[in-house]
Amino acid sequence: MKKILIPASILFIAISACSRKSVPSSSSKGRIEQLKKERELATQSGDNATPAAKSKHKKSKHQPSLSPTNEALNNDVAIKKTRDSTLYFDSAYANYVYETLAQAYADTIAMSPENNDPSLDYAKGFVGTTNFNMRKPNFVIIHHTSQNSVDETLHTFTLERTGVSAHYLIGKDGSIHHLVNDYLRAWQAGAGKWGNITDMNSCSVGIELDNDGYAPFTDKQINSLLVVLESLKKRFGIPQANFIGHEDWAPVRKNDPNVNFPWAILAAKGFGNWWSDTTNVQVPIDFNSTQALRIIGYDIRDLGRTVIAFRRHFCGVESTDTALSPAEVKVLYCLYTKYMY
Repeated sequence: MKKILIPASILFIAISACSRKSVPSSSSKGRIEQLKKERELATQSGDNATPAAKSKHKKSKHQPSLSPTNEALNNDVAIKKTRDSTLYFDSAYANYVYETLAQAYADTIAMSPENNDPSLDYAKGFVGTTNFNMRKPNFVIIHHTSQNSVDETLHTFTLERTGVSAHYLIGKDGSIHHLVNDYLRAWQAGAGKWGNITDMNSCSVGIELDNDGYAPFTDKQINSLLVVLESLKKRFGIPQANFIGHEDWAPVRKNDPNVNFPWAILAAKGFGNWWSDTTNVQVPIDFNSTQALRIIGYDIRDLGRTVIAFRRHFCGVESTDTALSPAEVKVLYCLYTKYMY
C-alpha cells in the first residue's frame, strides 16, 4: 500500500486545532464569580474572622468538572497563610482565573483578522500571511515591592481589585516566581513616559524584588535577578540601555528600586548603561543637562523629580535636591555620550 505523506505544517495545524479548548463560556465566567466570592470569604477566615465565617468557609464546596484544576480548587491547603495572619492568597483560584483568561486571549489571537472590526469594508476572501510570529518585549522594568514578604505580594497580585501585577517576583532567598507569560501584558509600569513610549506595559517585562523600599537587596536575590535578566536578554534580544527602573519610567510617582539597588553590577553584566571614571572628564560649556536627560529617555516635564530619580539610579544618593551638582553633571555627560554615539 502506498503511503500518503502529510506535510508537517498541516499536521501541526490539525493537532493544534484538536488540542485547543473552547472559548470560555458564560458558565466559566459564573464559575470565576463563584470562586471570587469563596476566595473573599477565605481571606476573612484569619484571626479576626467571625466563627460563622470560618464555619461557612469550611463547608463551601467547589462545583465538579468545570476545569482541569478542579482537584486543586477543592484543596483548602491551596489557601496560603502569610507571616501576617490576616493575609491569604488562594493559588487555586488565581491559577484558575489565569488559565481561563489566557485561553480567552489565545482564542482571540486565533480568530480571523476579519473579525477584529466587522465595520471595515474587507476584500472578499480572507488570505492570511505565512510570515508572522509573537510580539516580544523590548524593555525590562525593575521594581521593589514596598511590602514585607513574598506572600504579601502574592496576596496583592491575586486580588482583582488591586489592578497590579508583574511577570516575575524574586524573593530575598533568591526564589523566582514567574507570574505572567512573558508574551502577555502585565499591569506593572502604570502611567509614565520613557523617550516616546507612553504605554510601557505593552512592550516590557516587569520584575518585582521583595523589598520594603529601604533595605539592601540580598546577594541571593540579585544573583537570581541576573539569571532572569540573562534569560530575557538572550530570548528577546533586549538592548542594554532598555533595562531601567520603575523610578526612571515614572519619576513623579515612583522611587523603586530603592537607592541600595546595585545598578553598576547589572550594567557590568550588560543590563543597563553606566558611566566610567569622571576624574578627567571635561563637560562642554554649552552642555544642556535638561536635554541630556531627555535624550537618555527621561520625561522632563517635572524636571525636579527627574533629577531626583536620575541621582538615585546613577549616583546611589537619596536626596530631594532638584539641582545637579557638578559631579553629577559629569556623570550625566558620560551617560549622554553613550546615547549619542
